[in-house]
Amino acid sequence: MTDSGFRDSISRHLIYSLGTEPQRATLSDWRIALSLTVRDRLVESWFAATRATRKAGAKRVYYLSMEFLIGRLLEDAIINLRLEDEVREALAGLGLSADDVIQDEPDAALGNGGLGRLAACFMESLATLGVPAVGYGIRYEHGLFRQSFVDGRQIEEPEDWLTQTHVWEFRRRDVRLRLCLGGEVVEESGKSVWRSAEAVMAQAYDTPMIGWQGRWANTLRLWSAEPLHGFDLDRFNRGDFTAAAEAEALARTISRVLYPDDTTMRGKELRLKQEYFFTAASLHDILRRFEDEGGALADLPKRAAIQLNDTHPAIAGPELVRLLHDERGMPLDQAIETARGCLSYTNHTLMPEALERWSEDLMSRLLPRHMQLIERIDTAHAAEKPGRRVALRSDGEVRMGELAFVMAHKVNGVSALHTELMKQTVFAELHRMHPDRIVNQTNGVTPRRWLFSANPRLSRLISDTIGEGWVCDLERLAELEPSLDDPAFLEAFAGAKRANKADLAAWLAAEHGVQIDPESLFDVQIKRIHEYKRQHLNILETIALWQEIKANPNGNWVPRVKIFAGKAAPGYVFAKEIIRLINDVAAVVNADPETNRFLKVTFLPNYNVSLAERLIPASDLSEQISTAGKEASGTGNMKFALNGAPTIGTLDGANVEIRDRVGEKNFFLFGMTAEEVVARRTIPDHARQAIAADTRLGGALKAVSQGVFSPRDRHRYRSFVSNLTGHDYFLVCSDFTAYWDAQRRVDAAFADPAVWWPMAARNTARTGWFSSDRTIRGYMADIWGASSLDPA
Repeated sequence: MTDSGFRDSISRHLIYSLGTEPQRATLSDWRIALSLTVRDRLVESWFAATRATRKAGAKRVYYLSMEFLIGRLLEDAIINLRLEDEVREALAGLGLSADDVIQDEPDAALGNGGLGRLAACFMESLATLGVPAVGYGIRYEHGLFRQSFVDGRQIEEPEDWLTQTHVWEFRRRDVRLRLCLGGEVVEESGKSVWRSAEAVMAQAYDTPMIGWQGRWANTLRLWSAEPLHGFDLDRFNRGDFTAAAEAEALARTISRVLYPDDTTMRGKELRLKQEYFFTAASLHDILRRFEDEGGALADLPKRAAIQLNDTHPAIAGPELVRLLHDERGMPLDQAIETARGCLSYTNHTLMPEALERWSEDLMSRLLPRHMQLIERIDTAHAAEKPGRRVALRSDGEVRMGELAFVMAHKVNGVSALHTELMKQTVFAELHRMHPDRIVNQTNGVTPRRWLFSANPRLSRLISDTIGEGWVCDLERLAELEPSLDDPAFLEAFAGAKRANKADLAAWLAAEHGVQIDPESLFDVQIKRIHEYKRQHLNILETIALWQEIKANPNGNWVPRVKIFAGKAAPGYVFAKEIIRLINDVAAVVNADPETNRFLKVTFLPNYNVSLAERLIPASDLSEQISTAGKEASGTGNMKFALNGAPTIGTLDGANVEIRDRVGEKNFFLFGMTAEEVVARRTIPDHARQAIAADTRLGGALKAVSQGVFSPRDRHRYRSFVSNLTGHDYFLVCSDFTAYWDAQRRVDAAFADPAVWWPMAARNTARTGWFSSDRTIRGYMADIWGASSLDPA
């Protein structure tokens, strides 16, 4: 299509699809018209991939995930279809800025953190590699929540991303499935029959997911909950207006919000409904597609690889058994084995409390037939493994992690350390019984989104140096190694980072009124707020640094900007205290004329993919400081390193593999190992010993305790300080001194460009292994048995 043809297509969509004249069009109108034009080009690859899959009778990958943090899709599609020049020239011809139009798109509110972003990276890599795949999830109306701050406190408001037309999705009116809930199980003619008490409809919405150069596209199918019957006109006409819409409101509740607060019984019930809703709809859809294309049910594992992303879809085991046994007549033992041949499970946590458990009472009430099948699966497993000490049910609860393990033919960890610890801790007994079931697939990130698109300055430098082949073969970044001794290359590398930092500083000033010096060290921690991720270790070191600078304001300090972002779950009180403390510290430190030329702190609200794309290319230092043995992998650590930000971190998750690859001299290591963490916890007063040994830590905690950062409420952080001086399960105090020392090593390195820029560049050159393309190839070979159909 010529530039004028592309421009004409945008104008036609503006007029005929949106019904708007150019002189009246808003920025959003132009963005939607552009999106429709790009979508027209994308759909061709999408249909072609579907036809090729059907023709080949190929095995499909089905990726079931509670989250898909896909971010903005317009720029992603433009980049992967290689339409950058056409779009810019067409929009310029219409008198528009491409950047303004593209950035008008809201982030899709379909996830929260690493779990959802991993799923999005995997979908893009599956398409880039030409692997037939469908992603399944929920079409949340309001996502998690929109975060803002009032008096430093996190305020949660509904996300409104769907108030604008979501042009990338197609409502599939012919794919509307009836799902049952509640009721009882009765015996009829020797068979167990589920008589449900209520039902809800699952409506499919499809979004094409395009791969690099547009050669292949897969489908993200999201389910929206709708009532079995619509508006009750009879009730309305009788004057019962609220009841007339009650069924619709109750059904829509299922797909309104990601992770509803489950601290109440009604919240727990809604969470379980959500998990069953999208899992059951997806399995119905998978079987429908399989049966439409022909084949014996026993051959299902040869045609369908179903990946469970965490325990949220763990109900897939009994549901698939139910569909095969109850509805299609397959013998129970064969149904269990057939389901296991299809299912595989990704574990994302070593914390037993994070492996979901549902009360048997709730499960029996909401999913009575599934409760029976779980008992049958449990009994069959016990018979297969006499003397086992672990069961799928204990203490009146159904253990979803164990259920997912038993019903999967492969269980994978997401980093080398995590996988080994999984064998030793949460699944030690199951691993002993099934020694070949656990495998490792270290996470990765898509280079198209997280380097080529997010960091065009660095991408151009890389392509000018080694060619563009690295974009679909990230390990070719190793070809940069000879340039790491070239002063001209290092200066260009540093220049790209400085320009990114200047852009971020200008944006922070314009959008948030935060004034920062681009020459400062940009120290960034952006992730979900959780005690094990230890944002409170970071802010305590910040307080201690502020106190040191105040004591010696004429010292040779390295200017530093601490940048935080991330959301705390609405019911997670301690995490929300951490957010408030960071904001309180920022208010005091930033207003201090003695120190603010050396130290600034900011917490940016409503963290999402688009904000990450802005922050990561401009970051100097990557904070990956979780308690060793708690982070499964991380993918933010990979994105930062790929964009030339060295890591300060513990030997946790994928940090271990990053350090191995970039070299120990290019990584700021601190803290206890996972084994040392376990040993340290056995010391009853470990926190008080650590505080007594480091006056800086004691001084920081004293300032928090005395209300230095909350002068109008001096006891605001009493419970916060009590946690750290007492139990301190995540060993913030015990790792503080090592963290402080590592930060001073950062200062020394950053102060010497001859040290810092080779270190930063080595991080980029040596992290090509952390591509989600490599991860997907591992899944294909070790778990799914899937192949690429991409003709290229």
